[in-house]
Amino acid sequence: MANLTQIWPFFIVANLHNSVSFYVNKLGFEARHIGPDDDPYWAIVGRDNISIMLKAIPPAVQPIPNHTRHEWAAWDAYIFTAEPDQLFTEYRSNNLAFRKPLHNNSDNLRGFEIEDADGYVLFFGKPDL
Repeated sequence: MANLTQIWPFFIVANLHNSVSFYVNKLGFEARHIGPDDDPYWAIVGRDNISIMLKAIPPAVQPIPNHTRHEWAAWDAYIFTAEPDQLFTEYRSNNLAFRKPLHNNSDNLRGFEIEDADGYVLFFGKPDL
């Protein structure tokens, strides 16, 4: 039986340096890989057990976050966190701007939304049971 343990969203970014900097400096992620060494255009950033792949490609291909295609597709990634209140407090103390602050939504999820440097919306939360 397969043992699936992770999924890594893959985001096209406008500027790799700016994107990596946002995840590392604002969200407390680490840069797990940046490459290739001579002319970096992709990276893996992560925190705890999650990772996100970032790739800068020719300028003609721009990031297209879900919410820019349809208002009902608000998120590009749902990131489960056992303690959304605690993470919200951490990020608030770092003066991070929230797209939506900590709340319970209509799907009975407790969490908050952050928009990254390229407009991708990350929801950090969990079911509010």
